[in-house]
Parts: sequence; structure tokens; C-alpha cells
Amino acid sequence: MASVSMEAVKALRERLGAGMVDSKNALVEADGDIEKAIEILRLKGMKGVAKREGRATSEGLVTVKETAESVTMIELACETDFVAKNDKFIALGERVVEAVAGIADLDAALAAPLEGKTVAEIITDEAAIIGEKVELRRVAVLTGENFAVYLHRTSKDLPPQVGVVVSFDGGDAETGVAIAQHISFADPLYVSRDDVPEADVEKERQLVTEIAKGEGKPEAALPKIIEGRLTGFFKTVALLEQDYARDNKQSVAKVAEAAGLTVTGFARFKVGA
Repeated sequence: MASVSMEAVKALRERLGAGMVDSKNALVEADGDIEKAIEILRLKGMKGVAKREGRATSEGLVTVKETAESVTMIELACETDFVAKNDKFIALGERVVEAVAGIADLDAALAAPLEGKTVAEIITDEAAIIGEKVELRRVAVLTGENFAVYLHRTSKDLPPQVGVVVSFDGGDAETGVAIAQHISFADPLYVSRDDVPEADVEKERQLVTEIAKGEGKPEAALPKIIEGRLTGFFKTVALLEQDYARDNKQSVAKVAEAAGLTVTGFARFKVGA
């Protein structure tokens, strides 16, 4: 059995992000040959891919690729925060977002070419070496006149785990970023109340009607009560209806209007959510 130096183990770990014991064992098996050790780790990892399929991926990162025409945002997920903060995993996120820039469909993104393979194949190869399930969970692409991007770290030693991209016309970059920060906190689902599906509005209307009647409210007062509660519903799901996080005496709509800014779309990802 060949003996290997700690320098060789460290070099292998730095290249792959694999565990120390796995790296040492692979180097011993490869008689100290780093390239052969990489293949050994990859082969052993591939054998475990199927076993990892059912595992939860509640950690990971959010990253973006900006161009003049669009912003692409991805969520790359893994199993543990140990892997999420690993430089190799973070670098994989950058490689993937570069490869899928401009592709909004997840299946198409996974099939996109990357380094002579597909994105899905590269992720599988990296997961085999890392020893955890890794998956490209979500992709979003926004186009428009202007963009604001906000990436939030929930912990200083982890990569960003909340990401927001806002597309807007007019206005200024500072207000655009402030609205993106608001979205990261308030988590709206739609830009305006007009964007909320009618079926969802009707379902909410029926619910608040039943609640108001159950409370014994006077029949004559019901329409006003129902509309008031629907307004509360819209404040929950529609960005422009929400109270602005920096000044709850103003709505987001008023802030945008004062800045001459029109929000045309947004996307928000939170790792694991």
C-alpha cells in the first residue's frame, strides 16, 4: 500500500472539494497519482448517485448572470451547508449559470451544453465527487429596459441563499434595488392585483364571505367588510399593494410612482423554499 503526503491529500481536496478520508483513500488506491485518484472518486461517487436520489436538498445557493438584454437566476441545491459554502460548489454554480444564461425552461437548461457535456451531466459528475445530491432546482430569466439584482446571505459564511431580480422601466437604479430588497423580505407572488388569477381572487372572496357571515356581521355591512379583507389579501400577494418595507406609511406603488419607475416583472428564489 502506497503512502501519500498530506500535501497531496490537500491538493486533491482543493481540486475536487471531496472529504479528507475519501481523498486519502483514493490516493492510496491510485499509488499517489492525483489524476487516477480523481477517476476513482468519480467512479465511486457515480455508484452512489441512485442512492442519493431520494435525499432532501435544503441547502445551496442562488446566483445570477447579467447581460445587456436579460438577467438569469438559478437555484443550485445540495444537502448540507458544508457543501454549500465549499468553493468548488460555488464555482459549479457560476459555471452552470453561465451555461444556462437566457434559458428559462428548467429541462432546456439541464440539456444546455457545458464543457463538452450537458449541464445535467456536469452536475451529476460533480455530485459524484462531492458525495451529495446536487440539483439545479430552478431557473428564471427576466428581460426588460432595466434590472435590479439583490442577493442576500442568511449567514456570512454561506453563499447567497435569497435572490431577487426586478425588471423595470424608467426610474433609477437605487429605487430598483430598494424594491428588490423589499421583495426579498415581503415575498409577493405577483406584481399587481390585476396579475392575481381570478380563480384565486374568487376563492379568497368566498372564504372571507363565509368568515364574515360566521362572525354574525350585519348583511348590509358584508360587501364593505369583504372588500376590506380582499384588500388585505392583495397586500399579501401583490407587490404594488404592499406597504413598503422601508416606510410602511407608503405602498410600493407610491414609491415606484415617485421615482418614475414601472415594475414590469420580478423573480424571487429562496434556497429550499
